[in-house]
Amino acid sequence: MSRRVNKPAGQKRRRRGLIWGFSAVAFVAALLYLEQAALLYVLSTIVVCGLLIVVAFSDLEGRNKESVEAARQDETAAAGRVETTTAASPRPERRVARRKRREAT
Repeated sequence: MSRRVNKPAGQKRRRRGLIWGFSAVAFVAALLYLEQAALLYVLSTIVVCGLLIVVAFSDLEGRNKESVEAARQDETAAAGRVETTTAASPRPERRVARRKRREAT
């Protein structure tokens, strides 16, 4: 099989992001080289407005509730694991009795 088929989706996404980033840098550099500052100002204003709209409509409160709920479940699971491990360990009295038996033999 070829390597292309076996690549994880994350690497493809990262490569696509890098291509977009380099192309945007090349585009901005071309606008600066051609002295098209007015067009650059208009495009940057549109991009910043788009970013602000995305942030305004994002559901940050809902995501925070989900992360807090997941953290509580993790803490509960961790506390449950601690209790089971301490309950499964032998009691100190039995250990002392075993030592005494070993020493006696």
